[in-house]
Amino acid sequence: MKLLERMAVLATGRVARLFGLGMAAAVVATMGSVAPASAHGEKSQQAFLRMRTLNWYDVKWSKTSLNVNESMVLSGKVHVFSAWPQAVANPKSSFLNAGEPGPVLVRTAQFIGEQFAPRSVSLEIGKDYAFQIDLKARRAGRWHVHAQINVEGGGPIIGPGQWIEIKGDMADFKDPVTLLDGTTVDLETYGIDRIYAWHFPWMIAAAAWILYWFFKKGLIASYLRVSEGKEDEQIGDDDRRVGAIVLAVTILATIIGYAVTNSTFPRTIPLQAGLQKPLTPITEEGTVGVGTKIVTADLKGGVYKVPGRELTVQVKITNHTDEPLKLGEYTAAGLRFLNPDVFTTKPEFPDYLLADRGLSTDPTPIAPGETKTIEIKVQDARWDIERLSDLAYDTDSQVGGLLFFFGPSGKRYAAEIGGPVIPKFVAGDMP
Repeated sequence: MKLLERMAVLATGRVARLFGLGMAAAVVATMGSVAPASAHGEKSQQAFLRMRTLNWYDVKWSKTSLNVNESMVLSGKVHVFSAWPQAVANPKSSFLNAGEPGPVLVRTAQFIGEQFAPRSVSLEIGKDYAFQIDLKARRAGRWHVHAQINVEGGGPIIGPGQWIEIKGDMADFKDPVTLLDGTTVDLETYGIDRIYAWHFPWMIAAAAWILYWFFKKGLIASYLRVSEGKEDEQIGDDDRRVGAIVLAVTILATIIGYAVTNSTFPRTIPLQAGLQKPLTPITEEGTVGVGTKIVTADLKGGVYKVPGRELTVQVKITNHTDEPLKLGEYTAAGLRFLNPDVFTTKPEFPDYLLADRGLSTDPTPIAPGETKTIEIKVQDARWDIERLSDLAYDTDSQVGGLLFFFGPSGKRYAAEIGGPVIPKFVAGDMP
């Protein structure tokens, strides 16, 4: 208590107060100078969330280098996992988005299938949806841009990301839009003067209020009075008068501001926040969400070897097509594990998500109408790098993802797999 009393005495001096303000300013300046993080945000999400909720595939970025005001398209497909985990809210209220470090690109339009989807949508379990997000470069720099869907009650589920380089000067950015009355405004600067006019007076008022208490009362001295039960002495008649004046000015400014705004903009439309449904899922042949499956896959068991970063599963495959099929790819959490016997050339995809030799299996094709169980090995360091190996520590240790099969005709067929696997923490062959 004596130490606090001494500090209270020091706090009443002008030098100590100025020192406190200087320290606060130094902290703010230090925080402002911290460099932004460059890590991939999807790594922070649990393995089960990334593998057993939304399976992203065919994701493309039309450009990886563009200038300010130039446009690009982020497109792809997403499969809503049939065995959606119980710990995550169902995607009955979801919002398609682009995951980026702030508004470095602005969305000019977005579609699910061919339907314009500017607001929340309802996604069905087990269905596939095509998506497209039109983006316009705003801020120069090198940015990591993801596909992303926000699920109400489940948070953002992040898809694969790509580094995008934007060149130019943000001061040149323009975002024109035509309003319903036919006038065209630039959303980048529209109403900015009003924002300044409203925010700066309130910031000044807030700063004056803080300084009033800091210089007149002292923070530590105020704390001591309250802790000693003398809170009635803390606020005097002068303080009450100042508070009453501030309250009156606040109410008056709010009433005047509302009246001026209402007369300046007599015609307004509320923000459109309803749920958009129904959406049309993908129904083309070979997709996962087709009512009659072209290829079926049933996970019969498996082991994930933690030291070897290898997933080994037995899957019962039934080929309902009229051509022999080879397994070419396993994709989960945005990662692609490819069979080099099928992919003889490396596809264009972010390298940190592409294991171009990560899948191996029986090279014998699955004949039309045949049903057989095959062993699939998925091994690559990316299991660890992208933290999917954390599935070994999940409460149910389940995997999920999509298998892609290819026929001589060039057609691709997809099948979902999911189920429990046994983690193994020692090296050696599978028991």
